[in-house]
Amino acid sequence: MDSPDKFLEDYVYNLSKTTIEKSQPLWDLHLLNLRTSQSEAVGIFRIHHSLGDGTSLLSLLLACTRQMNDSKALPTIPIRKKKDKKSDRIGIWRILLRFWFVLQVFWNTVVDVFMFIATALFLTDTQNPLKGLPGSESTPRRIVYRTVSLDDIKFVKNAMNTTINDVAFGMTQAGLSRYINRICSVNKKDGGATETNNLPKSIRLRSNLLVNIRPAPGIQALADMMEKDAEVKWGNWIGYVLLPFTIAVREDPLDYVRNAKAIIDRKKRSLEAFCTFYIADWALNLFGIKAASALSHKVISRTTMCFSNMVGPVEEIGFCGHPMAFLAPSSYGQPYALMINFQSYIDKMTIVLSVDEGTIPNPHQLCDDIVESLQIIKDAVLTRGLA
Repeated sequence: MDSPDKFLEDYVYNLSKTTIEKSQPLWDLHLLNLRTSQSEAVGIFRIHHSLGDGTSLLSLLLACTRQMNDSKALPTIPIRKKKDKKSDRIGIWRILLRFWFVLQVFWNTVVDVFMFIATALFLTDTQNPLKGLPGSESTPRRIVYRTVSLDDIKFVKNAMNTTINDVAFGMTQAGLSRYINRICSVNKKDGGATETNNLPKSIRLRSNLLVNIRPAPGIQALADMMEKDAEVKWGNWIGYVLLPFTIAVREDPLDYVRNAKAIIDRKKRSLEAFCTFYIADWALNLFGIKAASALSHKVISRTTMCFSNMVGPVEEIGFCGHPMAFLAPSSYGQPYALMINFQSYIDKMTIVLSVDEGTIPNPHQLCDDIVESLQIIKDAVLTRGLA
């Protein structure tokens, strides 16, 4: 066919118009014998979110795959290394630092939980070109994706002494700022220029960051999750973190990453994810599923978007003997007009956008803005000789 990538995009779009029949298991698999620009064929898993969160479902998928260079070996997932303790001696300064850290965690948690409750009651994001209208959970979704080099992200990470999450968040802030500024430029009849600052003076734009609260981070072995008394359990074990996005036109592109690092570092010193999870669990046990659903809907509908980042295999894997070219997880059915997910795989990072076209009519432009922002940030690192 003339445009297989467009056919694939439209196929997924039409899938999002339908739901899975309750009379059958809540998942289905669509196999398209379709050669696209990135693959020889496409497999689309559609799984109801009630069966598990992203960690559970990706663990299930990876349990069905094997390494291409070893047909019996399961995929390898990178594990964060624990820092070695420098000394067992506890001096006065170390005691003071620990006390200051505990105080920060306590204060940040109180503030974050207050903001979560305020959002559930009344606090909403300001209207912006990315915020969906009421009822957007029922609209079909256009799911678009781009693949960038994971080495480029690691290059920026190493040069700026940050993390991959910081760089992903920073380039997303930069891309959203470019996109919104372009929309505001068109509205002001400025011809769509992105160099001039046409943004409103104040924008409250927050994302729900989905955080895995299991004691062991990252993707888990499926057999371990299925054990009856397993420490790392199957299901939906995610907490919400309200992540503020700074929408601004900056002269120095690296400021997007610096700002992202400051925000994420502050969120790391908070127990917000655990508290929001247990607030929802408390509402479910005390008032029932309808009250818990209403609480979740209010928080989600009063923020602008959803953001997540998941780590994937570090070597090429195969599904039923067929090598996989990329992974592109996403979701639909939530009251968002925009969901952004980063998924790593070998030396690639796939950026997946799930978009309500009624709110964001040009999702490809938005996706390109995020990808181009990474290149601009990388060029800035090279220009300043930070590498």
